[in-house]
Amino acid sequence: QVQLVESGGGSVQAGGSLTLSCRASISHLCMGWFRQAPGKEREGVAGFDSDGSTTYADSVKGRFTISKDNAKNTLYLQMNSLKPEDTAIYYCAAVKIPSSIYDVSFWLRFGYWGQGTQVTVSS
Repeated sequence: QVQLVESGGGSVQAGGSLTLSCRASISHLCMGWFRQAPGKEREGVAGFDSDGSTTYADSVKGRFTISKDNAKNTLYLQMNSLKPEDTAIYYCAAVKIPSSIYDVSFWLRFGYWGQGTQVTVSS
């Protein structure tokens, strides 16, 4: 079974940076990051597709960078220029529905989740 464990969350002032990490139980997974703010639905933040390409939410483009270390089964999210609107629980995610199923959108393919790590950005 896929197990995902996030770390690196915390509190930071607006304009600051944080880097999140996610260790996966198995390698060669298509992985990404989601977040959920209080009272809001979970939304996709950044993710890898099966061909190695990356997809970012419009709200984080230019500020967040997703990367991975396959040898360590670890996913990262570098978050720069943080805003109070970025405050949320951030979840590591892995794809459950393969990309060969073409009628499923990118974000909806993710179906495995970590426990989440809190990111709080103060004004």
